[in-house]
Amino acid sequence: MKIGVLKETKEFEKRVALSPDVVKLLIKKEFKVIIESGAGEFSYFLDADFEAAGAQVVPKKEVFLADVFLKVNAFTLEEVAEMPKGAACISFLYAYQLPDLVKAFNEKQIQSFSMDAVPRISRAQKMDALSSQANLAGYKAVLLGANHLGKIFPLMMTASGTITPAKVLIFGAGVAGLQAIATAKRLGAIVECTDVRPETKEQVESLGGRFLTVEGVEGVKVEGGYAKEVSAEYLEKQQQLIREKIKDADLVITTALVMGKQSPILVTEDMVKSMKTGSVIVDMAVESGGNCELSEKNKTVVKHGVTLVGESNLPSLLPVNASQLYATNISTLLLHLANSSGFTYDPEEEIAKGVLITKDGELVHPFTKSILNL
Repeated sequence: MKIGVLKETKEFEKRVALSPDVVKLLIKKEFKVIIESGAGEFSYFLDADFEAAGAQVVPKKEVFLADVFLKVNAFTLEEVAEMPKGAACISFLYAYQLPDLVKAFNEKQIQSFSMDAVPRISRAQKMDALSSQANLAGYKAVLLGANHLGKIFPLMMTASGTITPAKVLIFGAGVAGLQAIATAKRLGAIVECTDVRPETKEQVESLGGRFLTVEGVEGVKVEGGYAKEVSAEYLEKQQQLIREKIKDADLVITTALVMGKQSPILVTEDMVKSMKTGSVIVDMAVESGGNCELSEKNKTVVKHGVTLVGESNLPSLLPVNASQLYATNISTLLLHLANSSGFTYDPEEEIAKGVLITKDGELVHPFTKSILNL
C-alpha cells in the first residue's frame, strides 16, 4: 500500500501529517511512503529528512499515485478530483461541516476516515489526535497570554517590594483547559476554573486549581467526554458566577466547544468592560465562533483596555511537537485499519465504525448524517 502525504494548504497551518520517525516505522511495516516536496518545511522537517527515513519525495501531482492519503486538515475538492477512484483518505475532516466534500468523496467512492471522530475509549488513546493537539494548545495559550500580559505570573519578593501573583481564570476543564491549569500553576499563577461537567472538579483540584461550582447543573448533557448540550439556564447561572470572578482576573482562557455547534458565548462585552485595563483574554474557541463575543479570528486586538487573542490554530504554533504527535496518532489509526496489503478493518468494530465517514459511495457516519440530513 502506498501512503501519500500532501502539503497543507490551509492558511496559518505549519503542521505535516507524518514525521520522519513515523515514516521509518511505516517503512518497516512494508508500506511505501510518498511525500509532497516541501510538506514538512514549516515543521522544520526537510525533504532530506524524509528521504533519509525511506520516503520518496515528489512533486504534488505524483503524490496522487498513492492508495491512501494523509493530511492534517480536510482535503480540498481539487485534491479529491486528482485522487484515483476508490482511494482512501485520513485527516481531520469535521465532515458535518463539509457537505460538498462528502459529495465529492462519494462520487469517487473514496473511503474517508476522520481523526476528529476517534472514539474516546482507552484502546484508542494513541489515535486521539484531538487530545494530543489540545494538550499543546492549552500550553501555548498560557504562554501567549503571559506574553501579552504586562505583569509576571509568580509571587516575587524583592527588596523593592512584594509582587503578588497573577490571577488566571480558565473556562473548560477538558484536555486543553487542564493543560492550561498545569502550565499556569507551574508559572506561579493563582488559577480558577469553571466547567459544565461537575465531575472535572477533582481533576482541576489535583492540578492545584480552584474549581468554581455552578449550582443547578440540570440540563448539562455529556457524551463521549464532551459537553453535548448546555441549557440556557445553566449558562446564565455560570455567567452570574463568573461576572464577579472575571473582574479580578489578569488572564482569561476560554476553551468551551460544543460538538457540531457554534461555541457558546461565555464572555460578553459587558464582562470585558468590567475587566481590569491591561488584562488578557485568549479565546481558544475562536475557530468555531468564539467564547468571547469581541474576539476576532486570527487577530489580536485591544477592546475596552483588554487584549483579546484570537489565534485559531494554536497547535500549529508548536509545529514540531504537534506534527510528531499527530503523526503517531494518524499512523496508529492507519495500522489499526490496514496492513501493507490493504484495508482489513471490520466496519462494525468500535474504532473503525467511529471514524469511517464515507464508503462505497455512501455517507455512513451516523452523526454526520444527522447534521447534514443525508
